[in-house]
Amino acid sequence: MAMKFEKTGEGTYMLDVCGYVCPHPQIYCKKSLEKMEEGEKVEVVFDNPSSKETMIQMCEQAGHDILEQKTEGGKLILVIEKG
Repeated sequence: MAMKFEKTGEGTYMLDVCGYVCPHPQIYCKKSLEKMEEGEKVEVVFDNPSSKETMIQMCEQAGHDILEQKTEGGKLILVIEKG
């Protein structure tokens, strides 16, 4: 089990933190956003439902936008634009 953060296109990234429990998904999400430029987007894929609200709160407090929230086959996905 390893966290995976990769560039998927121009200004877009993917962060896979499946298998991690709180607070690790939020920590990895925060660190990933710190590496990004304003306006870039990251798709965060995780499977710990309790992490969702915490990540949303963290993004709201930091001024990032949640563009999309979806569930695919037991995985939760948040698309975040760095503010």
